[in-house]
Amino acid sequence: MTDTDYRPLAEQLRPVTLEQMAGQQHLLGQNKPLAVALASGQLHSLLFWGPPGTGKTTLARLLAQASQADFIQLSAVLTGVKEIRQAIEKARHNREQFARATVLFVDEVHRFNKAQQDSFLPYVERGDIVFFGATTENPSFEVNNALLSRLRVYPLYRLDPQALQAILERALASFAARGEPLEIEDQVRGLLVQAAQGDARRLLNLVELAAQRAEPQQDRRRIDRQVVADIVSGGLSSFDKRGDLFYEQISALHKSVRGSSPDAALYWLARMLHGGCDPLYVARRVVRMASEDIGNADPRALQLAVNAWDVVQRLGVPEGELALAQAVVYLACAAKSNAVYKAWKAAQDDARQSASLEVPLHLRNAPTQLMQELGYARQYRYAHDEDQAYAAGEHYFPQQMRAKQYYHPVPRGLEISIAEKLAALRELDRQAGPG
Repeated sequence: MTDTDYRPLAEQLRPVTLEQMAGQQHLLGQNKPLAVALASGQLHSLLFWGPPGTGKTTLARLLAQASQADFIQLSAVLTGVKEIRQAIEKARHNREQFARATVLFVDEVHRFNKAQQDSFLPYVERGDIVFFGATTENPSFEVNNALLSRLRVYPLYRLDPQALQAILERALASFAARGEPLEIEDQVRGLLVQAAQGDARRLLNLVELAAQRAEPQQDRRRIDRQVVADIVSGGLSSFDKRGDLFYEQISALHKSVRGSSPDAALYWLARMLHGGCDPLYVARRVVRMASEDIGNADPRALQLAVNAWDVVQRLGVPEGELALAQAVVYLACAAKSNAVYKAWKAAQDDARQSASLEVPLHLRNAPTQLMQELGYARQYRYAHDEDQAYAAGEHYFPQQMRAKQYYHPVPRGLEISIAEKLAALRELDRQAGPG
């Protein structure tokens, strides 16, 4: 085989029938959406959303093939206006001359800007094309609403170990079929599957590299643990610093802390840091967790989170990682309260709706004679001069606005005492009567 004939193993083994597809049974199982579409040959515009190597392009081709539609593939990374126009013209020709549908498949569609995405709308509306898109990014944020509303979104998930094992078996069978059998122990197969991170393309690329480095033994080549270790070379962790996986792991850490699971919180922290996440970003999020989910139930949590952030800034990694771990464990074990978080949201809502209300005169400062003559601060009650240092019955909201209670302490941690104190002050207000 010459260099010009070479095709990557992942391309050689791309499924050409539904039976060869591995994984995605939520779409391809019996009576599932894509299985029904494949069986009927009835096409509709759609968007495949999922990580790399999960079958987006393959499924697009299989759907077009099942309906005997012409298949045109474009990449948003490489395509310009000229290529789009050519594809549309070909689709029109197919429709007018041959009554044949055309699937226009746009890979990485999120890389097109708004105007480029909108340019497909009239052709989708008229039926000139059946639009298939593929994206690794969350379409809610990266695909225009106008286009998204015309597409059915199908999420694809990382392949599980069982699906990857099936793909690995196909790969080994292909080597054997061309007289290049490979010997690989079950344990080493497991390492390859683990290194693939749910990505079929990555798995097949690893197998191809391993086959090239495998030691010849009689009539076959042997892939051992060392070969796999050499080709993986520390790449067992997957952490996309911009895509959904980034936010999914941050979310998992936050929810583990909120759910009082220190062990799961440590796991997700380790996953992110091992995968290359900026530890300062994690530190900022940990500070947020301390305020949002613990608050005044244990104010020490915020201080510890800030201290961990400071340690990371001063010492960097790996020294600062332990401080982050300490903070995460403390936050997970601390009493939980979102009372301040909810109070702040409610206060923000009222502030937006009543932004035109003036500050009451008695709450204004009066540094000049004119302000004093206008009544600024005239009826202000200095709390320290009042009984228990509390001006019972005083009104601190705008005059046109009734007093609100945003903050409702929870019966946990220090907020138990805070709730008791506030209840006592409200009783004093009740006894004082209307202000």
